[in-house]
Amino acid sequence: MYQRMGKAAYKADLGNTVELLDLLGNPQNRFKVVHVAGTNGKGSVSNIVASVLQDAGLKTGLYTSPHLKDFRERIRINGELIPEEEVVNFVQSNMTEFDRIKPSFFEMTVGMAFDHFAKENVDIAVIEVGLGGRLDSTNIVNPLVSVITNIGFDHTQFLGNSIEQIAIEKAGIIKEGVPVVIGRKQAETSPIFEKTASEKRTELTYAENHYDIKLLQTLKPNEQYIDIWKNNELFLEEVNSPLLGFYQQENIATALMVLEVLTTKYNLPVEPGNIREGIEYLHKNTGFIGRWHVLDTNPLTICDTGHNEEGIKAVVQQLMSSTFDHLHFIFGMVNDKDPETILSLLPRNATYYFCKPDIPRGMDAEELQTKAAEMGLTGLSYSSVDRAFSSAFNNARPRDLVFVGGSTYVVAEVI
Repeated sequence: MYQRMGKAAYKADLGNTVELLDLLGNPQNRFKVVHVAGTNGKGSVSNIVASVLQDAGLKTGLYTSPHLKDFRERIRINGELIPEEEVVNFVQSNMTEFDRIKPSFFEMTVGMAFDHFAKENVDIAVIEVGLGGRLDSTNIVNPLVSVITNIGFDHTQFLGNSIEQIAIEKAGIIKEGVPVVIGRKQAETSPIFEKTASEKRTELTYAENHYDIKLLQTLKPNEQYIDIWKNNELFLEEVNSPLLGFYQQENIATALMVLEVLTTKYNLPVEPGNIREGIEYLHKNTGFIGRWHVLDTNPLTICDTGHNEEGIKAVVQQLMSSTFDHLHFIFGMVNDKDPETILSLLPRNATYYFCKPDIPRGMDAEELQTKAAEMGLTGLSYSSVDRAFSSAFNNARPRDLVFVGGSTYVVAEVI
């Protein structure tokens, strides 16, 4: 299981997935698909698109990873987790073939998701890529639209050490004749995406050329209103968005461009009212949590799953624009990330509470504390995430800010 083990669980090969889906009767061919890749934001975009489609009355499947609390979060229909008995029955009924094929945890889960969506006759499913794109197990689908949110450095041991190499892997989800939506135009990646789209004889659209999200002033830390502009005209006014991270402006724009393609090219019944309600009721519709997630307001306590260079930069930028007396930062990492790069981005004027997420690939808290001290960050190490969080929360005064981050798995334990 990659979530626990990391590299040892990763398989860069679609052979097992093809064999497994053949065994299941190729369920991925029995429903419409939106396929979403990218370094950051693909989970947010997937959830936004699914929430709006659900609000439009479509029976909508949603496959995402990793999960925070419950494995079943990965597989939902209209926000409902796959039932426990469905998980059990799927494994039991296919165990003999699993022993023969030996699929990875992720391959098995993809098969389970597609099987569940097909049996439940979903109208459409939003499928988030697990890692990369070209060789990801989800890349068996033939989608209505392929989506790439943005490209940054993450999982370089699998995808390559340059932005261009990573972009080539992500571009692997672009299919013949299937329209492509790119979230952000980047100098290093745009030529790669445009060349691939041309080779695949399909249309490519940059979301940022069509949609602009403007934040409106608000005094409450757990409230955010936005105006949505489309082609330089006001499209939706004062939408109450639960997506409080500044970085979500880009993700909302990307999701809206995807929805536009679905309505104009495939006549899916999405109205502006569905977009407003799909955003406003996102948490209720899909259960989406963990992104600039306000856990408490006294003291203000926030967690965010941003964990790579770009994700941490976005988090720190928003922290530095927040108002507080002192920052208490609960921080942990996994051991296959580059700690020096991440630690160099963190604010110096904070008290740190270093901890190890409770998974085998978690980085040792004392080792992390030592590396952090070399970068000028001060704080103590703790034997668990829970102890680090309790200490920070107890030390914080009412006007302080408590922040939890560095790893999806640290956030999961606190939530």
